[in-house]
Amino acid sequence: MRLCRYLCRLRDKRSCSQSRILRPHNWNRSELLFVSSIGLLGTNLESYCEAAERSPHPRCGITALVRTHEGTPSMAALPYVEVLIVGTHSAVEQKALRRRLERKRRVDNDFVIHTVFVRSFEDTLNELRVNANLQAVVIRNGFPLRSQDCRLATSHWGLEGLDAEIEAVPESERGPMLGSLIAQLRPELDRYLVTHDNVEEIAAHTGKTFKRIFFREEDCDELYPSIMRGVAQRYDTPFFFAVRDHAKLPVSNFHALPVSRGKSIRNLNWIGDFGEFYGRDLFSAETSATSGGLDSLLEPVGPLKRAQENAARAFGAKRSFFVTNGTSTTNKIVVQALASPGDVVLIDRNCHKSHHYGLALAGARVEYLDPYPLNDYSIYGGVPLRELKRTLLAYKRAGTLDRVRVLLLTNSTFDGIVYKPEHVMMECLAIAPHLTFLWDEAWFAFAYSHPTYRQRAAMKSAAKLSAMLEDSDYAARYDAFSAEVNVEAWKDDERILNTRLLADPSKARVRVYATQSTHKTLTALRQGSMIHIWDQEFNEKTEEAFNEAYMTHTSTSPSYPILTSLDVARRQVEMEGYRLVKRKLELAMRLREQLSRNPLLKKHFRVLGVDDLVPREYVESNAESCFDENAGWSNFETAWRTDEFALDPTHVTLDISATGISGDTFKHKLMDEHEIQINKTSRNTVLFIVNIGNTRSDVAHLIEVLVKIARETDDKLRDLSTIERGIHDKRVRSLTQEQPPLPNLSAFHPAFRAMNSALGTRDGDIRSAFSLSLDNANCEYLPLTEVEGAIAGGRELVSASLVTPYPPGSPILVWGQLISPAILQYLRALDVREIHGYQPERGLRVFRKKTLTRVLDAQKSSPEHGGGA
Repeated sequence: MRLCRYLCRLRDKRSCSQSRILRPHNWNRSELLFVSSIGLLGTNLESYCEAAERSPHPRCGITALVRTHEGTPSMAALPYVEVLIVGTHSAVEQKALRRRLERKRRVDNDFVIHTVFVRSFEDTLNELRVNANLQAVVIRNGFPLRSQDCRLATSHWGLEGLDAEIEAVPESERGPMLGSLIAQLRPELDRYLVTHDNVEEIAAHTGKTFKRIFFREEDCDELYPSIMRGVAQRYDTPFFFAVRDHAKLPVSNFHALPVSRGKSIRNLNWIGDFGEFYGRDLFSAETSATSGGLDSLLEPVGPLKRAQENAARAFGAKRSFFVTNGTSTTNKIVVQALASPGDVVLIDRNCHKSHHYGLALAGARVEYLDPYPLNDYSIYGGVPLRELKRTLLAYKRAGTLDRVRVLLLTNSTFDGIVYKPEHVMMECLAIAPHLTFLWDEAWFAFAYSHPTYRQRAAMKSAAKLSAMLEDSDYAARYDAFSAEVNVEAWKDDERILNTRLLADPSKARVRVYATQSTHKTLTALRQGSMIHIWDQEFNEKTEEAFNEAYMTHTSTSPSYPILTSLDVARRQVEMEGYRLVKRKLELAMRLREQLSRNPLLKKHFRVLGVDDLVPREYVESNAESCFDENAGWSNFETAWRTDEFALDPTHVTLDISATGISGDTFKHKLMDEHEIQINKTSRNTVLFIVNIGNTRSDVAHLIEVLVKIARETDDKLRDLSTIERGIHDKRVRSLTQEQPPLPNLSAFHPAFRAMNSALGTRDGDIRSAFSLSLDNANCEYLPLTEVEGAIAGGRELVSASLVTPYPPGSPILVWGQLISPAILQYLRALDVREIHGYQPERGLRVFRKKTLTRVLDAQKSSPEHGGGA
């Protein structure tokens, strides 16, 4: 009992921080050592003290708190939950309310709940911003707008443009408005309203905003269990729990997978180290069973179905699907589902190679779109909205707009350049209201967890666009727009390109798909990916095709560990995603700050900022940096709200040209000599992506290594001879001033080109080219020296391969594309070791002249064919 009293004294000494968690703010050394030794640092001390006082064995009270007994989780094992209560409560009322809730706590509860009180609308927004431990909000109606704390700054995090509107609303009616705003900013939080007003009418108008609405005059006996149930629903991972329970069964396996239960490993002679390395539980979870509490990925009806429904809720989709063989496969599934032979797909020519294979398999005709180039760093940006509109207008003029079915863009790019999907989709639907959108969000799975990122996530943009098109106020806006931009105005392409277009709400349908590499930016095993769908016509037009594509590309033996990791990744997103993304932003800014301020690092490295990676014409905010000591994150929030392209600050691109070391060499130096892993490089840059698993120690290690490399470079330069100095300077000059320009898509050869290319459209039949390339008799290899001579001699060389430097995995040549001198120059300058589709010892694979002649002759005899073999 003395230990319990000692803990209680520590509790009373704690700082009055908002989080009410035990932290070493003002303790002496003995207190700190004691708490650390029993594992209580950073935990809810009040719960431990109460449980210790209830313990029947005083000497064992503390030990009982820390250990977990078989079948009964101890207090130390319980997740900690904070509930925000909004209202003008006095200290006495707060204490009484806290006690009322605590009296309802049961010994078998799965969570420990603690209450946090705020008094105003502004206090609430600030708490939502800074407190990442919150899991629920209880709004008790009647509170002021402004905080009594004059130092409080809510930045632009919810109040912009709303001040006057909120001021006009009576205090008693601000609860529903606050609830709606919380649903936008932190949708993962459960929301409850306690009011003395007409609860029936409020429920009829704001039912989706709140999980439950309580009448204040009643005792609210169900508030506490409602909070507990809401947290439990998000905590639930049905497929993970099902696999974990299945692994405990004494199963005798007379089917596939000898490795199941680890029986082909244990007690045998030669692969015991394999079992020891991965552990017993992994093999216990390996099974091919779909019964006994488990489920089938191809026909889910039980825990997998519920897990995917939970994922749709967490990521803001109407439907979500798990995929166990990577986003390369999710891309092929969606492309095959949306595109039929002859359909035209508009696609960023810098997209991942999997899209090109998917389009070839689907038989779609492809119109490649050129993103803006960053030639100084050999990096592609995004495709400007003006280019998207120009392309759609060209098809409209050609009378073939109805053939354009899908727009496919990468959001975000490898280097963190992010579109504004809502803006893109609105204006494209104004020209082509039937268009479907596929957003490759391989590097953006985390975005829905943070309000600033979320506004540029495909699913959030789709939901917002859907609501907008159904709103009566928007209909009035559109009527005014269509009166100004009339039939005559649509004949003037330049005017349309310069006008912010609105989609016709009577014609436009929101059809949006997103593919995400969950394993890249969230906590999932490698190859764990998801498809998220917001398609208003899915049931009517796409469901059957999607199911067939899913069956085509999905293994009948999916990995259960990967599937359970997707289920758990979803739980983490809903329970602590905001905290993790907020933390990785802070880590990224620490890294950027050191790289930009340290004199030695600045001498050899330069962090590329918004002004380097996004041309000024796409930056309406004029923000040059994401974080400022005076303005905080306001630049970041403003840029992401307004600019055509925004930069994700957690993608840190470093210009290393001053070292004289190429990007690929630098990457291998980091790993081979310093155990730092990166992936993407260009000739003179390396990319560091700060993820939710990084720590401050990781950042410190990276900075330490870069300082070491900078010192090594200084020492090396100091000892160079005159000749060696000249060689070094030439190398630096090559990396800084002699960068080959990034090549645009040249063109498809006439054998694969669209018949209406003279009218401004450039789509090509890559499936025909791909099919021809499978027959070696149609192709030949030419060394680069012969390629250069052949082009100079007037021969049209046509690629018979998808030539893809890896990383980043974006092709520079596709099947049927003419090889231009610019592409050849760029290929020569590449320094990556892995180029798919190109064998240096053999050269480029191209179509023979007679093959192309045969295809062209076939077209002449069958003009309605429109190109192809």
